Amino acid sequence: MIVEFNGKFTKFFVKSKEKRKFFLNFASNFLDNMNERFEFTTEERAETLRLYTWLKEAIGSTLHEGDEQNIRTHIASLMEQQQLQRDVFGLNPILSGFQTAQILVEETGVKRDAVLAILLHYSVESGLLTLDDVEQQYGASVSRILHGLRRIQELYKKNPVIESENFRNLLLSFAEDMRVILIMIADRVNLMRQIRDTDNLDAQTQVSQEAAYLYAPLAHKLGLYKLKSELEDLSLKYLEHDAYYLIKGKLSETKSSRDAYIERFIKPISDKLTAAGLKFHIKGRTKSIHSIWQKMKKQKCGFEGVYDLFAIRIILDTPLEKEKMQCWQVYSIVTDMYQPNPKRLRDWLSVPKSNGYESLHITVLGPEQKWVEIQIRTERMDEVAERGVAAHWRYKGVKGEGSLDDWLTGIRQMLETSDGREAMDQFKMDLYEDEVYVFTPKGDLLKFPKGATVLDMAYHIHSKIGSTCVGARVNNKVVTFRQVLQSGDQVEIMTSTNQKPKQEWLSVVKTSRAKAKIRLALKETQVKEGLFAKEMIERKFKNRKIELEESVMQQLIKKLHFKEVSEFYRQVTDGTLDVNTLIDNYLEIQQGVKAPTGDNQARSAGEFVLDETVTQPTQSDDVLIIDRNLKGIDYQLARCCNPIYGDDVFGFVTVSGGIKIHRTDCPNAPEMKKRFGYRIVRAKWSGKGSSQYSITLRVIGVDDIGIVNNLTSIISKEEKLVLRSINIDSHDGLFRGNLVVMIDDNTKLEALLKKLKTVKGVKQVERI
Repeated sequence: MIVEFNGKFTKFFVKSKEKRKFFLNFASNFLDNMNERFEFTTEERAETLRLYTWLKEAIGSTLHEGDEQNIRTHIASLMEQQQLQRDVFGLNPILSGFQTAQILVEETGVKRDAVLAILLHYSVESGLLTLDDVEQQYGASVSRILHGLRRIQELYKKNPVIESENFRNLLLSFAEDMRVILIMIADRVNLMRQIRDTDNLDAQTQVSQEAAYLYAPLAHKLGLYKLKSELEDLSLKYLEHDAYYLIKGKLSETKSSRDAYIERFIKPISDKLTAAGLKFHIKGRTKSIHSIWQKMKKQKCGFEGVYDLFAIRIILDTPLEKEKMQCWQVYSIVTDMYQPNPKRLRDWLSVPKSNGYESLHITVLGPEQKWVEIQIRTERMDEVAERGVAAHWRYKGVKGEGSLDDWLTGIRQMLETSDGREAMDQFKMDLYEDEVYVFTPKGDLLKFPKGATVLDMAYHIHSKIGSTCVGARVNNKVVTFRQVLQSGDQVEIMTSTNQKPKQEWLSVVKTSRAKAKIRLALKETQVKEGLFAKEMIERKFKNRKIELEESVMQQLIKKLHFKEVSEFYRQVTDGTLDVNTLIDNYLEIQQGVKAPTGDNQARSAGEFVLDETVTQPTQSDDVLIIDRNLKGIDYQLARCCNPIYGDDVFGFVTVSGGIKIHRTDCPNAPEMKKRFGYRIVRAKWSGKGSSQYSITLRVIGVDDIGIVNNLTSIISKEEKLVLRSINIDSHDGLFRGNLVVMIDDNTKLEALLKKLKTVKGVKQVERI
C-alpha cells in the first residue's frame, strides 16, 4: 500500500484492510496533534511517520493488546500540556526516540520491551511519568529497563572520568538489564548522526569524546563492531576534523584504482573456489577512517604509508557442522595462490574471542607486491561479527567451540528469552560479585573487592590519608571509616591530625594493600612513640639531676608488668604513665629504699658542695589554695620547673590521683594543657610560712680569675640564702655554671638575679 503524505509517497506494510484503516487514522491524528502542540518540521513529520511504519512492521507481533493506544494517548497528552521541548542540539525528542529504536531493532534484534522503554524514556526522565505508572500499563520488564536507564543517569551526575575502564565496568554492573546498555549505545549512535551541523560546538565535543572513550569501547566489548566503527568515525570527524577529511579525500581519490586492484585480486580466487564446489560470496571492504588514522599514528607515516587499507572477506554458505573444514579449505586454496605472512595469521576459529567473534585472518602478498588482508568466515560468523552478541538470538543453541566468557553466555541467554532478568543477574554475579566501584569527589573511579570499607579507600589514596582517616561522606551522608562500600557510592574521606592507626584497624580493612600500610604505620608509630618517650624520660631525669641507668630502667619496666617495651613507651607517650611517678619508682629500685617525696629537698647539681649541713624542711608551711578555695590538700612541687612561693602556678592531677604544682611558664606546661586540659586545676599562693625552696640558676660569662668568688660572695652576704652547690665548666675563655641555692620566695629571687648580673664578666643569669 502506498500513500501520499505531505507531497511524499510512503509505503506501508499493513496486510488487512481494517488494520490499514486503523493505522492511517492513527498516524494522521497522531501527527496532526504533534503539529498543533509541538513545532514539527515537514521533514520531521515525514520521518516520524516512516519510522513508525517501520517499527510497526518490525515488532508488531510482539506488542501487547493496548500498547499502541496507551502510547498514542500518552504522547497526545504531552502535546496537549505543551510539555515537550527540544534538547541542547535542538533535536525533537519524539523523533529521536523513534530513530534510536530503529537502530536498536536493526542492529540487535530486540523487540517490544526495549522499544517501549525508548519511547517512554523522555517522559520518565522529565518526571512526567513514574515507573509505577509504566509497570502498571506496560509491565515490569519495561519498568526495569527504564529504572536501569535512570540509575545510569545518576552515575553521570557524579561527574565520572568516562575514559576509565572502571567506569565502563560500573555501567555494566549497574545496568539491571543488558538492554539498558544496548539502548545507551544505540542512542549515542543516533545522536552522533544528528549533530553534524549543530552550532553548539562545546556540547558536540563532549558527546563525541564520550562516544570515543565510553560508547565505542562498550560496543566493542559487546561485539557490536558496526556500531563501534561508526561511533569511532563520527567521533574523529567532530574531534579531529582535518584528519578525518584528509583521509576521506585520499580514499575518494584512490577508490577507482583500489576497486580495480581488488577485482584483479579476487577473480582468480573466485574461480578456484567455484571449481572446488564451494558456495560463497566475496566482499572488498575498505578499513574505517578511524582505523586508518590509528595506523598512521602508530606507524608514524602518512596515508600512502599504510599498506593494508582494505581487506577481502570471503563468506561461505555452509552447514554448521562443515564450517571449520571449509574455512580451512579456503585458507589452503588462497595460500597456494599467494604467499602468506605467517606472522599475520589470526586463528579465531579454533578459539573464538571472548565476545563470540569467529574468523580466520591471513595476510598474503598479492599482485604488484602489495600485502592484502583476507578474512575467511561463514554467514553465521559474519552476522555475529557485524551485529555482535545480538546475532546469537538468531542462532539459538549454536555455540562456537572454544572458551567463551561466562558473561557472553549470560548475554546470549538474555537475548534468546523474552525476559533477561535471570541471565542478567547471572551475568553480574559472574563478573562483579567480588568487585565494587566507587567515585572520588573528582569523578575518578576506584575498584575494590566486595566488603571493602572507607578505610580501605583512604589507604588506597595515600598512606597519610589512611592513617588520619576518621570517617567519610558517602553520598553526602557522614559515616564512620568502618562503612562498607557499595558500587556507585561517591566517597569523600575525612581526616583529623589527632587520628592515629590502631591495631584493631587490621580487622576493619579488606584489602592486603591497606593491611600492609597499617602494619607499617603501627611500626613507625611505635618507633616514634619510643623515641618521644625516651626523650621525655631523659629530659625529666636531667631536670631532676638523676643519672639514668638502663639496667635499673629495665627492672622498673619489669616491675610494672610490661611484656613489651613498646607498650611501656606508648603509655608514657599518651600520659597513662606519669613520668615523675616513674622517676620516684626508679629511685626506689636504685636506692633500695623509697625515694623522698618532699618537694622542697635540695639536690646536688655538681661535685662542689658548699654546705651539706643545711637541713631541709620536709613539708612546706606556705599556704597554697588549689582549685576553688581548697586548702590543706596534699600536693607535690614539680621537679621539672621547681616552683617557689610567689610564682604563678597551676595544679596537674596525676594518674595516681596526686597533684603536682607547676609554674605557668614550665617547659612542659603547653603540652600538658594541650593534651590533658581536663586534668589542670587552678592554684595560687595565699600565705607565707618559713619554707625555703631549691632553685637552679644558670650563669654564663667571661672566665676570669676570682669570678667564682665574686658570685659566691654575693650569695653568702644575702640573709636567708644558702648556696647548696656550684658546677662550673670553662671552655675557650667562657664559663657556664649552675648554682643551686635555697631561697624563700620569688621576690628575693628577683633581687638576687639583679645583683649577680652586676658582677664583672657575667653575661647572662637565668633561672632554669
